[in-house]
Amino acid sequence: MANTKISSDRKEIVIGPNSPFTVIGERINPTGRKLLTEEMKAGNLDRVLSDAEAQVLAGAQMLDINAGVPLADEPKILADSIKLIQDNFDIPLCIDSSIIDALKSGLEAYKGKALLNSVTGEEDRLEAVLPLVKQYGCAVIGISNDDTGISEDINVRYEVAKKIVERAMDHGIPKEDVVIDPLVMPIGAINSAGKQVTELIKMLQNELGVNTTCGASNLSFGLPNRLGLNTAFIAMAIGAGMTSAITNPLEKEIMQSVRAANVVAGNDPECSQWIANYREPSSKARKTRRRRPKS
Repeated sequence: MANTKISSDRKEIVIGPNSPFTVIGERINPTGRKLLTEEMKAGNLDRVLSDAEAQVLAGAQMLDINAGVPLADEPKILADSIKLIQDNFDIPLCIDSSIIDALKSGLEAYKGKALLNSVTGEEDRLEAVLPLVKQYGCAVIGISNDDTGISEDINVRYEVAKKIVERAMDHGIPKEDVVIDPLVMPIGAINSAGKQVTELIKMLQNELGVNTTCGASNLSFGLPNRLGLNTAFIAMAIGAGMTSAITNPLEKEIMQSVRAANVVAGNDPECSQWIANYREPSSKARKTRRRRPKS
């Protein structure tokens, strides 16, 4: 299976089965965040910058950038957010919008090879998004639903994914530049949702040969202790072959689950990242901290 390469103007990451799992930070999204919505609408991007910094420090390898503020100039806000983040951080970005003009504006502002979020199997969406992907030389997330909606049959969702990959190749976009979202359904509504998506991930990897991603928290929607479910799910999805996810890196349990899965999968050579994050400080370091005067 080929690797998907995403880059800023200063840093490249690889999404693939033999690379560490790619955490795409989800926090820069005004959906459900009233204060961020109001600030972005007013042109205040301070919180965008602080959210970016927090996610980078927490271990995200990429950031998803969404500027879907109602009744605002989304193309401008998205482009301004991208420029601000790229001026301050070298992390690659995922440009996220349902508005074609916003996607184009974001791509024009972006330095490097972005990941575009997203295209579906719907005819009008394919013909609107894929030419942009080809024009700007980026990669794209393909979501496994089409004009008929979202099927509970994983074989139907697989065929939609196959259609997206084939149509992308028709536009001159290589298969490795299509990352498929198999669609994680709420397990509180569909009891087999977890089993469905892990089986579909294996099909996409073994039969279609593409990398995968998802909105990991969708699984737990409507249930208590969502973090507990999300943490278990992301480890199981990685075990099934998923290579990236859009999730919250500020949740330490999520990042621990990802790092542990990297170790078990052999994608953390010499367990270096695990040790760097979880090694107990030496007794000397502990004594040094205790001696530090109070401020």
